[in-house]
Amino acid sequence: MASGTLDIDLSAITANWRALDAVTPQGVRTAVMVKADGYGLGASPIATRLRAAGAEDFFVALAEEGVALRAALGPGPRIGILSGHMSGDAPILAAHNLTPMLTSRAQVARHLHELPDHPFGIQLETGMNRLGLDPQDWQAVAAEVLARGPRLLMSHMACSDDPAHPLNARQLAVFRAMTDGTGVRRSLASTGGILLGRAYDFDLTRPGIGLYGGAPFADARAVVRLSLPVVQVRALAPGQTVGYGATWTASRPTRLATVAAGYADGLFRALTNRATLYAGSVPCPLVGRVSMDLVTVDVTAAPEDLPDQLELLGAHQGIDALAQAAGTIGYEILTALGSRYDRHYGQVAA
Repeated sequence: MASGTLDIDLSAITANWRALDAVTPQGVRTAVMVKADGYGLGASPIATRLRAAGAEDFFVALAEEGVALRAALGPGPRIGILSGHMSGDAPILAAHNLTPMLTSRAQVARHLHELPDHPFGIQLETGMNRLGLDPQDWQAVAAEVLARGPRLLMSHMACSDDPAHPLNARQLAVFRAMTDGTGVRRSLASTGGILLGRAYDFDLTRPGIGLYGGAPFADARAVVRLSLPVVQVRALAPGQTVGYGATWTASRPTRLATVAAGYADGLFRALTNRATLYAGSVPCPLVGRVSMDLVTVDVTAAPEDLPDQLELLGAHQGIDALAQAAGTIGYEILTALGSRYDRHYGQVAA
């Protein structure tokens, strides 16, 4: 097989969701973030499995994502749209029973005019300065909005992955000032917020990256394994160079494996001469420049009987370790995984 194999462990995702759900008190609902096609891993199979595990609330970024998710989940679960009610969304929101999380006074006016009897939530700006009604705008429309019965008041934290950051407490205080006494269900915490403590829980938490095995949820089970096929093995003499730009030179007799994956498959060019793949348990450095479809790997230390595939993600290296090598974050590693991989939903070995 010329394409890599991406194994996605739905049991691990379920275990991570249950673990984060167990952190919060009884009565606090734990939602599921499946935007960007389930962080690149497949929103439909992930949401279907977590729905069977008891999840009732799901969030996506766009109304179009909500349409696909509704088709997978059926009529029961609540699906929130984080981009709110955009121009032209009304027929989609109504037809598929999607709940927009309104982000501005303009969206509030649009929704109450176009879909006056349709469920909605409100996003509030508490310090991230990205989406949501700031305190002044909220004060101007709160009476009208609360009279219409919003399903949720929510905000998003900017620094919850850094427990010591002072913005966490400031955002909590602003959120409470804007929402205390409203009688409406509230949501502030994503994965990092859940781990900050019970003051951030409110009525609904929204874990995302923690479900998929990423920081800051240190106890998360690994979710993905990515194995890449070896196309060819060749011998290099000292002084020979490898790849575009000749960025790596062999300093000793070297066995070089050419592997079928590249930046078209989510292996960032920044991993040039920085990543590690594994032949079984043997670390093998990526050498030479990452190209569109291929990378080259120094397998000199590996057994002569080289495996057909080298592992990039799995038991020996998680998404955050690979992200560190690329100078990015685990979110980007997951969402960049390409469409050419042969995807399997099964157990990933620990």
